[in-house]
Formats: sequence, structure tokens, C-alpha cells
Amino acid sequence: MTNILVVDDHDLVRMGIVRMLDDVVGYHVVGDAKSGEDAIVIARDLSPDVVLMDVKMPGMGGLEATRKMLAVNPTVKIIAVTACDDTLYPARLLQAGAVGYVTKGTGFSDITTAIDTVVRGRQYMSSAIAQQLALRNASGTQNTSPFECLSQRELETAMLIASGRRPHDIALTFSVSPKTVNTYRYRIFEKLNIQSDVELALLAVKYDLLDPAALVN
Repeated sequence: MTNILVVDDHDLVRMGIVRMLDDVVGYHVVGDAKSGEDAIVIARDLSPDVVLMDVKMPGMGGLEATRKMLAVNPTVKIIAVTACDDTLYPARLLQAGAVGYVTKGTGFSDITTAIDTVVRGRQYMSSAIAQQLALRNASGTQNTSPFECLSQRELETAMLIASGRRPHDIALTFSVSPKTVNTYRYRIFEKLNIQSDVELALLAVKYDLLDPAALVN
């Protein structure tokens, strides 16, 4: 039996995936969460074998949640499930320790294939993403997005700032001081050649790293 945790901030998407997984013999959904913060708590309490992790969520996104979850339980298999089909997030998530990446536009069979593959100890990536990564590496175009120049922590911080999170809240998320967050912010603005949080948010939307709906409070 494969125990699964489903994480997605959209209720319809999350519950739809849960219902479909519940119908698959050999799968057991032990829980679901609508935020990275909740996912970490549930994963600690229920010890799932596989986590289907949404990437772009308010608050702690999938990238930081993946890193923190694996720090607590290095054996959990994390599969990113997202509407984003560029190459920035797959590369960063794999660096953070995720072992699978599928897009929300894929068929349900792709999700089950991903689960079965990672349970067997192998990585899985949707064919479209794998092809894009291969082309990206072959062509040597490493900077298709300005966000490529950010470190993993800077990217995580940038997404939280763009989503409207305050430095104090970001500091609590990362267990650092607000001063450290402001240092990250300065580096992000310098690397991206921007001057304000609004510019950062608009740039993130432009490169499909932030849902425009996240800009509406």
C-alpha cells in the first residue's frame, strides 16, 4: 500500500486528485493540505510514502516545503504537480530533493505513473518537461528567465515577497531574522535590476512564476 499526501491550495484541484487516487487499488490518501506549512505538519504526523506537492501556493511554496519536509524525513518521495511548465522550477525542485515533476495539464495516468515510478526508487518527469530540460541543456541557454540568476533561497524569498508577504512573516517561514530577509531582498532587486516589490511581482507574473490571482488581496 502506498500512502499519499496531496498538497494544493486550490480546493477543487486538491479534492479532485484525492478522489481519483482513492479509486486506485494499492493507493491510500492519508491526508491533504492547502499550504506548505500545513503539509509539513501533516507529513510529520502521518509519514506518507509519497507527497504530491503543488509548487505555487500562498505563503510557503512547494520549493521551501519540499526542502523542509525532506530535512525531517529524507525517505519521503516528493512529486511536484503544477501548472507551470517552464524549466526553472523543475531544475530547482530536483536540486531541493524532489524526485518527480508533472504538470496539471497532464492526464491522471501520468500522475499514477509518476507515483509508481518514484516508489520504485526512480525519478519521473512529464515528457514535455523532460524534453524542455533536454533542449535547454543541449542549447546551453541557461538564462531564459531572469530568475535563473537567483539562488534557491533568493528565489523562494522573491516568490514570497511577490505574493505580498511581509519581511517579518518571511523571516518566520525561513527561521531567520528580518534583517536577513532584507539582505535577500536587496540581492534580488540588484540581480533582477528592479526597484520595488511591485516590479518583482509583475516580473514573476510575466515569467509564469506567480499566479496573477495572488496579487489580489
